[in-house]
Amino acid sequence: MPQNPGGRPPRQSGPARRRVPEPARPQARPRPARLKAAADRPLKLGSPRPRLRLVGFGLTLVLLVFTVRLLQVQAFDASAYAARANVNRYIPVTLAAERGTVTDRSGIDLATTVDAYDITAAPDLLTPERIKAEGAARQAAALLAPVLGERPSVLEQKLTANPKSKYVVLARRQTPKVWNRIKELKKASAARGQRKEGADVLAGVNREPHSKRVYPNGGLAAGILGFVNAEGRGGGGIEAQYDRVLAGQDGKLVYAQSGGRQVPTGDVKEQPAVPGSDIELTIDRDIQWAAQSAITRQVQESAADRGYVVVQDNRTGEILAMANAPGYDPNDLAHADSAALGNAALQDAYEPGSVSKVMTMAAVLEEGAATPGTHVEVPNRLPRADRSFADDVDHPTWHLTLNGVLAKSSNIGTILAAEQLGKDQGGANQVLYSYLRKFGVGEPTGLGFPGETPGILAQPAKWQGSRQYTIPFGQGLSLNAVQAASVYSTIANGGERIRPTLVRGTKGPDGRFTPAPVPERNRVISDRTARELATMLESVVDDREGTGTKAKIPGYRVAGKTGTSNRVDPRTGRYHGYTASFAGFAPADQPRVTVYCAIQNPTKGSYFGGQICGPVYKQVMEFALKTLQVPPSGTQPPRLPVSYDDQ
Repeated sequence: MPQNPGGRPPRQSGPARRRVPEPARPQARPRPARLKAAADRPLKLGSPRPRLRLVGFGLTLVLLVFTVRLLQVQAFDASAYAARANVNRYIPVTLAAERGTVTDRSGIDLATTVDAYDITAAPDLLTPERIKAEGAARQAAALLAPVLGERPSVLEQKLTANPKSKYVVLARRQTPKVWNRIKELKKASAARGQRKEGADVLAGVNREPHSKRVYPNGGLAAGILGFVNAEGRGGGGIEAQYDRVLAGQDGKLVYAQSGGRQVPTGDVKEQPAVPGSDIELTIDRDIQWAAQSAITRQVQESAADRGYVVVQDNRTGEILAMANAPGYDPNDLAHADSAALGNAALQDAYEPGSVSKVMTMAAVLEEGAATPGTHVEVPNRLPRADRSFADDVDHPTWHLTLNGVLAKSSNIGTILAAEQLGKDQGGANQVLYSYLRKFGVGEPTGLGFPGETPGILAQPAKWQGSRQYTIPFGQGLSLNAVQAASVYSTIANGGERIRPTLVRGTKGPDGRFTPAPVPERNRVISDRTARELATMLESVVDDREGTGTKAKIPGYRVAGKTGTSNRVDPRTGRYHGYTASFAGFAPADQPRVTVYCAIQNPTKGSYFGGQICGPVYKQVMEFALKTLQVPPSGTQPPRLPVSYDDQ
């Protein structure tokens, strides 16, 4: 279809359409002359200088405020702010090394260490100026007293003694349970402070990790072990003797604190602690228990001052038990008797009495002055020097062998035998002195134990008057219980003395075990003399005329000697009461164990050594032989003659 030039389609034919007229436009209002004139003028911007002046003035005020504040802090109030800043400071804390363990010869713990805490506080945080409340120290003390088991007044005094202090120890060596209770109190106190119901009086209370010494067996071997004092140092016994070995080396921790609390994001510098070494003793816990039980019971029954039992392996010199009665519990020193805190078996020096006669007999036999069968006529009285000597019982003239002198424990017979050691009394004294020294009398045992006594043995030149006649039967010289046991171990060991030992070795933090030095050995008498003495000592126990029959042990040959001596009262320095004792070894034919018992000042019942110490010896020896699985003797004792017929 053709189109028109305008591109529109042609109109189609049809009825004519009606044209709608467009609405008329409103006429424009005439513009006012003022607006017209403004529109015709060019746009002009305002000046920025006033605004810049305003901003500059504001910045100047801010800088001026900072400058004034800086001058105030650094120039005018410097000391006050320095004091406040001191609250945020680095605190050095000692990291206590874990103390080494003490065990018996089988590795059983005798003294060990558990976790504990020192409870500390910052007194300066409880002052009215800091806490904004009165009586804060009194409130803190009242809260802590029931937990720490201390009087509130004591804790308050610690918290107020030095108000400027930032550190005070309120209680030492507290258990983790105690610290957990204190933590609960601290949480409750902090909550009250946040609720504005009161001051947080426990904010400055803290704890320092330490350790606490415990003794799992209570008072067992307490005299040997000793104890650890409040400062964590050994206060006696092995704990004191080997304190440096056991203690290790403390470490150090330095941390930032604020307001009595450690800053979590603050720097921490730590030097780790080095643990102490473990010590293994020669003690056998079971034998120690048997010895301690036996001597405790007898001391109580005899109403005695004290008593001791020493058990020694005569082949090695090792101390298997060293028991004292009365004893104490090192876990509870507050209730211990101060007189019992030492080790009397090593610290008491006393006159041994007749158990010492074996050394006189050893000298007589070794010097060839007599034999076990030598005849000795023993009168009822023997005048010497300034006195007349007697035996423990009145008797007609005895006709004894040298063996019988020992079996019946005759003082007179011993004096007569000792006089044969030299051409004159001075020479005899010198010879006897040399043997006493070789047996270890008058010198340290070698244990190095704190407070140990070497005993007393004067030079022969000082054996004046009757003293030169009493020393052969055990009066006029003194020793300790370990020295006495060592004498019998020397005879049991064939005449060779081995210095006693109490420590087998140490185990360091690296786990390496270091054995103790080999003990010194010295020949005192010949093996032949030792065997003869052992046979003579069997007569004391086995012969019906012997004084030690209560020490018999079925199945074993027993060698032993009784002792009953006048006792020097340590308070008055005069003779008062008696020392009862018994010493010996078994089996006599194959010696393995030495046991020595002594009881000081028995006041109830018998005071003779054979009567009250013989049974103790038997109980302890039987237990030791079974514990060490020593087989019974396979032979019978020879039963040397005790007396002779003078016709």
